[in-house]
Amino acid sequence: MRFRHPAARRLGVLTAIAVGVVLGAVFGQPGNGRAAATAVPKNKTLPSISGLALVGQTLTATTGTWTNSPTSYHFAWSRCDATGAACLAIGGATARIYTVTASDEGHTLRVTVTAKNSSGSTPATSPATTVVPPNGCPTGTGTIQVSELQPPEQLTIVGGKTLHRVTRKSKQIQIRFAITACGGRAVQGATVYAVAVPYNQFAGESATSAADGTVTLTEPVRKGFPASTHQRLLAVFVRATKPGEPTTGGVSARRLVAFPIL
Repeated sequence: MRFRHPAARRLGVLTAIAVGVVLGAVFGQPGNGRAAATAVPKNKTLPSISGLALVGQTLTATTGTWTNSPTSYHFAWSRCDATGAACLAIGGATARIYTVTASDEGHTLRVTVTAKNSSGSTPATSPATTVVPPNGCPTGTGTIQVSELQPPEQLTIVGGKTLHRVTRKSKQIQIRFAITACGGRAVQGATVYAVAVPYNQFAGESATSAADGTVTLTEPVRKGFPASTHQRLLAVFVRATKPGEPTTGGVSARRLVAFPIL
């Protein structure tokens, strides 16, 4: 049997250990996983949400900022209570953009962004939005009574046409409008006021919108019409309001229309 000196044996052991350490560093086999854990994405600034938290509006999420070079991001929107707590995931809401729905009324919204790279993934959640207010529209698809309409929804003044040609000899004008809200539903009971601009051409009149949302205003001529010998258009200011509300607040709407003078 060949005798091996103790010093040589020690040198061989040390050499084997050194080789093992080098190979472990190269191939990542020995070790407790700490090196890999430090390479997962780490959040530096939280994701955020831009846009108005109102029913029908779209919100857009940012990813925030991350270290360790994420290669992809996953988005998950949640519906929370008014304080931003007790959040529940919204089914199917996994895109960067989210459209606020009626189910979100009375709630806040958050988005969780999960950053991922080859070492793993890390989630981070945005601050909550403001509380989503009621959209002001009653349920259903038919005619809306104006008393049922609430802000932030507003009336819409649609169209605007004269029932007869306007000439320099016209003794009156008859103008018809349609009043809608909530995506085109007819509004009944809105007060509609219209007056020519300048104001001394035809008398300003008001009327109430019917069940189909239409309203017709008949206005007698005044001494200021026509405003000039070269006038080619008749400008009319129109306002639709909910009875009892300020004419410039609530669900009110305003519009300027023009009709040719033949």
